[in-house]
Order: sequence, then C-alpha cells, then structure tokens
Amino acid sequence: MAEDRPAPEFDRELTELPPDLRWREWMRRIEAVLFASSSPVPREDLARVVGQAVSVDLLIEDLSVDLEGRAFEITQVAGGWMFRTRVAFAPAIRAAADVGGQLLDLSDFDVAVLAAIAYHQPISRDGLKDIFGKDINRDLIGRLYARNLIGTGPRAPRRGAPYTFVTTEQFLVAFGLDSLRDLPDREQLEDAGIVVEPPQVSAS
Repeated sequence: MAEDRPAPEFDRELTELPPDLRWREWMRRIEAVLFASSSPVPREDLARVVGQAVSVDLLIEDLSVDLEGRAFEITQVAGGWMFRTRVAFAPAIRAAADVGGQLLDLSDFDVAVLAAIAYHQPISRDGLKDIFGKDINRDLIGRLYARNLIGTGPRAPRRGAPYTFVTTEQFLVAFGLDSLRDLPDREQLEDAGIVVEPPQVSAS
C-alpha cells in the first residue's frame, strides 16, 4: 500500500519560467479551467491559477486573440467567462450533433413571458396576467422552470403572499448576458410587442 503523501503545493507564480513562457502557461491554465467548466467561471476563481499580481482580464484578452479562427470563443456571461461555439457554426452543429437537450425550443410567446419576467422581476402570475391580459398557462411556467431560466422569487407583499418569479444565472448564460443591465432597451422590445408595462393601478 502506497504511503499517504501530501499533495505538492500548487505553483501559481512560476518564477522558474522565462516571462514569455510564464504568460503562456497562465493562458493555458485559464483555457483548461474554462474548458472543464460547464458554467461561467468568475474572475476570482481564475485568479487562483495565475500569479498573484497578474491581470486575469489581460490573459483573457490574449487567449481570445489566440483562439481567433477557431470554432469556439470566450464570452463573458453571468459574471464570469466560458467557452461558447461561434454563432456561425450553429447550423453545422444542428445538422450533425445531438444537442436537442441544449436547445431552448421556446415559442415566441414563451420568450415574451420570459422577457416580462426579466424586466419586471420579481413578478407574480397575477402581474403577468396584468401584462398579457390573460392567465399564464402553468405548462409554460413549467417549461421555463425545466430549462432553469426562471426560479422562485420572494413572496409578493399582498394578501395571500403569492410566489413570484425571477430569472436565473442560466437565463443570462442562455442569452449571452453578463448581467441584467445588459438586457436590450425596453422600449425597443415594447415596440416589437414583446414587453409592455403593467397597467397603472389607481390608489383609490
């Protein structure tokens, strides 16, 4: 039986390498972490694999340049970075790869409800009814939950304290947003009929 040995200390600084090779190794470490992760990796996690005074942003920039001409790229979403296939290759992937479970497969109305939740969250089913003028089908809400695009928010501060809906990190990832601040201009969506303001309720 092999003796228990302490794991070797992780060398972040790589001081024994020449500067150019050191930088290249840090880039490769970030590439490996992003490749292995199925969710966005925040800056503070990437900083654990490079030198203490090294700029993760600059390494990401250089790695992005290094990946030019490849089928995938680094994108900043949901407060971190991840690899994504370039849009130009989407038809090839749909034609040859089994990615059915990864596709959103949402109808226009599903997207409209999702957009309403994104802009008005936390929002209850009654709030969605006010926006669309009809009850929102539970199956539709279930589809958004199943794809982890929405979650349960705080209870609404009114009689019955109904649950509310909020968007998730997966929503940001699915639509390539770094944060909710990156949502398209609301007026443009309203002009397209996707999102409308809830009716104003009088105080009387």
